[in-house]
Amino acid sequence: MGSVRARYDERVASGALTGDPAQAEAASRLDALALALAKPPKRSLFGKAPEPARGLYLWGGVGRGKSMLMDLFFAEAKIAPKRRVHFHEFMAEVHERLDVWRKMSEADRKRSPWRVKEAGDDPIAPVAKQIASEAHLLCFDEFQVTQIADAMILGRLFDAVFAHGVTVVATSNRTPDDLYKDGINRALFLPFIERLKARCDVVELASARDYRLDRLVEAPVWYAPLGAGSSAALDLAWTRLTLGAEPKHCVLTIKGRKLDVSREAAGVARFTFEELCARPLGSLDYLAIAATFHTVILESIPLLTPDRRNEAARFVSLIDALYEARTKLVASAAAEPDRLYPDGDGAFEFQRTASRLFEMRSAAYMAEERRGVTEI
Repeated sequence: MGSVRARYDERVASGALTGDPAQAEAASRLDALALALAKPPKRSLFGKAPEPARGLYLWGGVGRGKSMLMDLFFAEAKIAPKRRVHFHEFMAEVHERLDVWRKMSEADRKRSPWRVKEAGDDPIAPVAKQIASEAHLLCFDEFQVTQIADAMILGRLFDAVFAHGVTVVATSNRTPDDLYKDGINRALFLPFIERLKARCDVVELASARDYRLDRLVEAPVWYAPLGAGSSAALDLAWTRLTLGAEPKHCVLTIKGRKLDVSREAAGVARFTFEELCARPLGSLDYLAIAATFHTVILESIPLLTPDRRNEAARFVSLIDALYEARTKLVASAAAEPDRLYPDGDGAFEFQRTASRLFEMRSAAYMAEERRGVTEI
């Protein structure tokens, strides 16, 4: 069996990473958990699910390497089935599953393998049973709670998930005690925080450096004009920002609709302009992207002529969503922002977007912490 620490040390030795004592210590803590997961589970009495290995909640400032360490841990964890998912994506799925269960007929519920007899009409118990059947290890990236709809169900949901023997590992920018801070009816959410701390070791990744910011500011983030050079620059930006992680496919759920993200890794999503702005997407889709990924790489932004006014309007909505969330943008374009939409309907209004695009390239913007987004 390999180890998280060994993989981490290899990357440091190769020059891909700068050695950091806090990261090394976190890697060792994740190794201990990987070893615990590799052991056969101890059976509980009376037919109950085995007691899961104690999880880990890794928190710290942005750019400290949490997602990178999670990737290494997930690759090394010898347990199946397992799942790594962004927490925002996971909660959207949960709400969709709850809605499906509520709409099922009583006859269909009785026939369902996820039925929990003692739960009555409560949909949380069968949904938790389904989740547990799909993953004995759940790894959440960017664990954050900003929506009251999430806050009000998390306690009961995770009680049931833990009862099925699932181990949870999470990364977050917040300590557990600051989750859903200043949220509506937060007092009702506080028991969940205590349950989370009871089931997971809380480890602060107290690195002094924001390595992601270092990687963002060491090269330009806007490449114009389009061509082989700009394409190669975005490929390098992807490798630099994801530390060479293999791109994965994921699906975001927005009000029951599916939005495919064909390339994402380490909190970075990569799209073409056509994928995001030539399709009938709207502000809710862009808000979901901004809430899910800390950085977006956008390829091949064309000149926005009057015959592309619909694409231009979507592009404006996309930039507004990214800007409000302080999501970082790396892009290739046909021209500088103030020359993207030179004439025609909307050209005057586009000046505000151009101004935002220039600001999003600044060191001050790059250094800003991410913000929550409007409820989706």
